[in-house]
Formats: sequence, structure tokens, C-alpha cells
Amino acid sequence: MREISVKEVTDSVSRLCQEANFSLPEDVLDALRQALASEQSPIGKQTLEQLIENARMAKAEQMAICQDCGATVVYLEVGQDVHITGGSLYDAVNEGVRMGYQAGYLRKSMVKQPFSSRVNTKDNTPAIIHTDIVAGDKLKIIIVPKGGGSENMSRLFMLTPSKGRQGIVDSVVTAVEEAGSNPCPPIIVGVGIGGTSEKSMELAKKSLLRKVGAHNADPEVADLEKDLFVRINALGIGPQGYGGTVTALAVNVETFPAHIASMPLAVNLQCHAARHKEAVL
Repeated sequence: MREISVKEVTDSVSRLCQEANFSLPEDVLDALRQALASEQSPIGKQTLEQLIENARMAKAEQMAICQDCGATVVYLEVGQDVHITGGSLYDAVNEGVRMGYQAGYLRKSMVKQPFSSRVNTKDNTPAIIHTDIVAGDKLKIIIVPKGGGSENMSRLFMLTPSKGRQGIVDSVVTAVEEAGSNPCPPIIVGVGIGGTSEKSMELAKKSLLRKVGAHNADPEVADLEKDLFVRINALGIGPQGYGGTVTALAVNVETFPAHIASMPLAVNLQCHAARHKEAVL
């Protein structure tokens, strides 16, 4: 049994919260550069140039890429041979969020009593934590600051199996079309198919962590991703909604077995600032 102290967890979460908000992953930056090269609209090209320059400045100045520093979504992969010492794992994560958002001068966006008083918690806690127990003696931490503009465009469709593949394509494209400029395109489109309602939503969001341009290992699912990518970019929404040929940088689809009577379909959109950082303890 390998021991990991809560202090190690807190310190890592604090650092990752700041790094995620300051620096876009290289695969996202590469995708934006490729989008700039392929975009046909002059105003679309100008917009992409500004997004790339914004990312450069944020990293150089160690400041937030976007004023919306997001709800802090945290994925934990906990090795079954790991023992967390010195306190609660979840408390350690939330303390790291608290420290990171304070030290990085990141906007605190979480409010309690969401349907009434909506009082800001003033430290961006609580984090939204997802935990998987995996083999081994490591702890993997992935931090995903998820902005409200893109998150608000999430959709859940409880399709009947008779809708089939075409029903999935039509629903996803409709979700993106109705979202328009709200999720700050060019976007990454996360799609979850199968399981139950909450499982499909989980699949859609976690699919956003995949490297931009990497397709699902299942050839049938990969073909669906490619078809959706073409259909979505044909909508003409373009960078920041100004019109153009690049609305999506990628479409990532994940699937899970479903009940014979159900075909849940979830869509989770990620803005151009597809922020996430990870560490392994």
C-alpha cells in the first residue's frame, strides 16, 4: 500500500488550477493554428488570430485565458493500492481549488442556493469531483475549468432506439446549431451515447479530454465523429459566431451499452479555451 498525503493532493490541485487557466494544451493550440490555415472567412481568420494571440499573452503573463475561470471539474483516478493520509481526499481537492483560485487571481464563480439567494462561495468551491478506482498505486488528477457559456449549451436527448444513427446525427447538429455563438466557437463537441441519462452526460463531458484530432478506437464510432464534424462545420457559425467554415475543432464520441428500450444521447460543448491540466502522484 502506497501512501499519499493530503498536502500533496492540495498542492497539486492548486498548481493545476492555475496552469489550466493560464495555458492552453498544445494540441488545442495546434488545432487553432490549423483552423486559421483552413478558415475561408476573412473575419473568421481575424478572430482566430486574436484567439491565438490571447492564448500566447495569457501564458506569457501568467493570467487567465478567459474572464470565466469556470466551475472546477476534477477527475480523480485513484489506484486501488493507494492510501490517502492526513485527512479527506475531497477536502484536500477543495482546499487546492481554494488556494489555486486565490493565488492565481482567478474569478470565483460558484454560488450556493442556486435557485434563490445565489451567494458566491468566494473561493470557487465546491469542485465537481468524479472518482474512478483503477489498478495500481498512483493518483491521477485532471483539472478542467468549465465555463458557463459552453456548459449552458449542454443537451440530453432520450432517444428511442428506432431513431438510429441518423437520429443521433440530427440531434447533435441541432444542438450545435441552436447553441450558435453562445459556447464561444470554434468548439469541441463532446457526445455520449448509451448507458443511462447520467452516464451519457458523463461520457460526453469526459470525451472533451481526448487530444484534439484523435478519433475513437472503434471504426464505426470514428466514422460517426467524422460525419458529425463535416455536418457541424457546414452550419457556417464560424469562429465566435461571426460566420465561417470552422465551427468545431473536433467531435469526440464515447459510447456505452444501453437498455434495450433506450438510446440516451448527451451533448457537451467546450469553448475554444479547452482548458485542462493533469498530474500523477
